[in-house]
This record gives sequence, C-alpha cells and structure tokens, in this order.
Amino acid sequence: MSNTAHFKVFCLERYKSQHHMKGEEVINLFIQYDVFDYLTNFYDVLHSFGEKYIVANIDEFISSRQTA
Repeated sequence: MSNTAHFKVFCLERYKSQHHMKGEEVINLFIQYDVFDYLTNFYDVLHSFGEKYIVANIDEFISSRQTA
C-alpha cells in the first residue's frame, strides 16, 4: 500500500473517531466532497501535521465545498 493510501486510511479513521461516525458514513462524506482527492493532492503538506489539525482541516475543506 502506498504512503498516500495509508494516509487516507489514517485520516478516515481519525475523522470517524473524532466525529463519532461509522466508517461507511465517513467514506460517503469523503466521496461526496472529494476529500480523498484533496488528501492525495495535498499529502506532501498534510501528512506532517497532527491528527487534530488534519481533522479540522478536512472539516474546513468540506465546509468550503458545501457553500460553493
């Protein structure tokens, strides 16, 4: 498994845990708002931050997509 794939799984699990969601709910949310593509495109920057920052950043990304 590639580094970006591991990172996407890590993000999904952290997001699921912090938001008390089921895995399927997070997967659907990430697909709906193209979060997986975002995580791939910005892997080089994001992977160096802590999990709380990453989850907050994903929340901001989703929020920006909802209002667009």
